[in-house]
Amino acid sequence: MYRIIALLVCSVGVLAADRPNILWFVVDDMSANFSTYGEKTISTPNVDRLAREGVQFNRAYVTAPVCSPCRSALITGMYQTTIGAQHHRSGRGELKINLPADVTPVPKLLQQAGYYTCIGSGLPDFDFRGLPFGAPKGKKAKANNADRLGKTDYNFEWDAKMYDSSDWSGRKANQPFFMQVQLHGGKLREGPESVRVEFRKRIVAELGAGTDPQKVVLPPYYPRDPVLLQDWADYLDSARLTDLHVGRVLARLEKEGQLANTLIVFMTDHGISHARGKQFLFDEGTQIPLIIRGPGIAAGQVRNDLVEQIDLTALSLAAAKVAIPVGMQAQDILATNYQARTEVFAARDRCDETTEKIRSLRTERFLYLRNYHPERPHLQPCAYKDGKDIVKQLRVLHAESKLSPLTEQLLFSPTRPKEELYEYVVDRWQVRNLATDPAFTSVLENHRRLLDAKLVATRDPAPESEAMYDSDMKPYVGKGNPEVQLNIDQMKKWASEGK
Repeated sequence: MYRIIALLVCSVGVLAADRPNILWFVVDDMSANFSTYGEKTISTPNVDRLAREGVQFNRAYVTAPVCSPCRSALITGMYQTTIGAQHHRSGRGELKINLPADVTPVPKLLQQAGYYTCIGSGLPDFDFRGLPFGAPKGKKAKANNADRLGKTDYNFEWDAKMYDSSDWSGRKANQPFFMQVQLHGGKLREGPESVRVEFRKRIVAELGAGTDPQKVVLPPYYPRDPVLLQDWADYLDSARLTDLHVGRVLARLEKEGQLANTLIVFMTDHGISHARGKQFLFDEGTQIPLIIRGPGIAAGQVRNDLVEQIDLTALSLAAAKVAIPVGMQAQDILATNYQARTEVFAARDRCDETTEKIRSLRTERFLYLRNYHPERPHLQPCAYKDGKDIVKQLRVLHAESKLSPLTEQLLFSPTRPKEELYEYVVDRWQVRNLATDPAFTSVLENHRRLLDAKLVATRDPAPESEAMYDSDMKPYVGKGNPEVQLNIDQMKKWASEGK
């Protein structure tokens, strides 16, 4: 809980030119697979340009590895566990989630400070996929329609009026704007085979050729199976389309004379959607690209200190000359007096119908995870994940005993360790658990204490009540998805057994 001491540090007479526009690129389901971050299979010149002209953060992490908790945290500058928004797609049933009285979403704070707040694609005639707004060829799409607002996905009740529009073109003369450019990112490759075929045709049409599946580099625990290779190639092509969209937004800013006075943040909402990525607290799920370019930011910087995605909230308020609320957990990582974080925190809770609780704490060299349901498998039943061809194929290969021992251990072990400890700076994919290694006992105990203290400081919530779970499940069931009800029954059975 926190209170706002002062909203504005600028006077009423401050000119708009003294405050920059603020533009966030928020991309779905994508890790740092851009050439500026060392990805060699593809080229991403526009994201690379942002890095070249600004500051690139190499150790940025989300506080939740799935859309809605992460976005709930980002838009408030608070850990999702602190504000009660930790369960994915929660508060959508009869029982609602309300923010603490003294927590205000950032768009509202900026709006009160005179900013024109908008959320959309950054291109008035195109949607979050970079495609025309469902209009026939040659027909101009109308800008600023309410249904063109970009993705929010917040887990709490909020006032839609905190966004003025889907695009900054409707603002008053000289009024600064806060724009969230919400892009489909890694989700571009998803859907039935017919959709993926059309996606690949689009890649050829817009980028000349698709990525060769045989050239992709997979994490060591994923087999070089044709299904997984093609999916990863499609994923890299979704990064190329994202880069193309970024370039078009930058070109628009330049054409309108706004680029020089716009603070640009490029980030994703979590890592790649895969069996050990999205929804999980390893690097594959929590590490994201983060690049900031804008007024007063020296070009060509690279920072290797630990930062959390929620820090973008405090940074943006500071840029707008709006006081950062006392008690906000985000920090202004560009402040001259900023003290680098010594640890970052992340949490995984229920995702759709699948109940889960995992907490992690990362320090300079080590990643510590605590599993609260160690008697359940890593790949618990989950209709969303089990519907993906890559997971289906992994399950087929597992049933046929065609997976490596490492893959079997990490993905298909029927249980998990209570604690995991990885020296992630040398163990890139977190495959060697050091928690039972006597040589790392003191490291384990220290990280255990650090996490315990973090849970107290952030008021880690009690388990979700059965009433809340049942309320949140109502929007899921009865939609031709019987596997969801089966999974709900399984979750309740495991809970009754103490698992």
